[in-house]
Amino acid sequence: MMLAGPIVPTILVLAAPNVLNVAMQSLVSVSDSWFVSQLGIVDLAALALVFPTQMALGQMSAGAMGGGVSSSVARALGSGNRAAAEAAAAHALVIALAMATLFAIVFVGFGRAIYGALGGSGRALDGAEAFASILFLGCFAHWIANSLASVLRGTGDMKTPGYALVVTAALQIVLTGALTLGWFGLPQLGIRGPALAAVIAFTLAAIWMASRLVGPGAALRLRWPKGGFRWASFRDILKVGLIACVVVILTNGTVLLVTGLVGREGDAAIAGYGIGSRLEYMLVPISFGIGATLTALVGTNIGAGQYARAQRVAWTGALMAGSIAAAIGAVVAIWPDLWLGLFTADPGALASGRTYLHIVGPVYGFFGLAMALYFASQGTGEMVWPVMANLSRIAIVLCGSLLALDVLGWGMRGLYGFVALGIVSFSLVIAYSTTRRAWTG
Repeated sequence: MMLAGPIVPTILVLAAPNVLNVAMQSLVSVSDSWFVSQLGIVDLAALALVFPTQMALGQMSAGAMGGGVSSSVARALGSGNRAAAEAAAAHALVIALAMATLFAIVFVGFGRAIYGALGGSGRALDGAEAFASILFLGCFAHWIANSLASVLRGTGDMKTPGYALVVTAALQIVLTGALTLGWFGLPQLGIRGPALAAVIAFTLAAIWMASRLVGPGAALRLRWPKGGFRWASFRDILKVGLIACVVVILTNGTVLLVTGLVGREGDAAIAGYGIGSRLEYMLVPISFGIGATLTALVGTNIGAGQYARAQRVAWTGALMAGSIAAAIGAVVAIWPDLWLGLFTADPGALASGRTYLHIVGPVYGFFGLAMALYFASQGTGEMVWPVMANLSRIAIVLCGSLLALDVLGWGMRGLYGFVALGIVSFSLVIAYSTTRRAWTG
């Protein structure tokens, strides 16, 4: 099916569990904000301060390094080398443990300094630190679960990770409400509640998926690699995953800078921007729902030497993702309060969020298309052009934001205008990349 099936039905069949999964993950993100909004505007601002780093955790473990894992497994299986695919799975777990340790050191050891630099202070900064400490000390669960999910997706098994993450996400929503607000006689942990709920949910998901990778009946067995751990297997994952992680760092660093600039206007402005940008972040998992399928499909076809089919698969999936994102963007650009009103009635926060969605919402279609092509590009094993596409976006946002605020005096509207322009640049450059050698053989 992956090598010869009709393209649209193949994408739809394989993407369905992923789309269901990301829909649930998006609902988790919405529920986190809603439950925390019941605590007050200060706690909502605290959640907004941590949100970019929280998303970086998911983006790196599932989409960036996870893409490297899925690509390595898919290319190995496409070329008929099962031993290399099993070696990739074992090496992926070692990488996951190392990355989780790094996240814990950075965001627990230096969390207060990071969130303080973003403009957090007082109770908002205290809340951000409390949330981050629990989330990132427990992020081993996220890294292991998403790495195992990527291994399974690389084999073409989209159902197991999709369903495992859907069920545990549903549990996470209930746990978030219970631990944040003190339901069912559980302790009311406030801002710490969503973080602890996430760690519990991803731990259960990791156990579920690990059970499908052991034993003689497993599609791909998770075991000690023949010949031990080798740099060549690490390199095959890292040449995609590590570069993609650097892109995530740069991209989220840009969001952090924008958050800091918006923070000049106070907690309400940060909260409004955080709610608005949360929707943009949610487009990443929506694109990932199709994009994770594209990574495996493109990788398998590239491994088998079917370059033309790999291109057709990538563009078909990208147009699907772009259409969905464009529809969402059109709705929130016209009626922003449909989204913003779910979380706050604060006039300052609403004003900030409306400005953001009026300007950035209309280009969401470009963002969805670009992200799907980005995930598809991971399947080629070559990331130079996707990195250049991301860097073009980052440069426009960074330089443009500072220019709009400190030189031209255009205020928040000017800042958000450059955010939108960066998204368009990202999509144009990565679209051009599909004509280059990695895609044509």
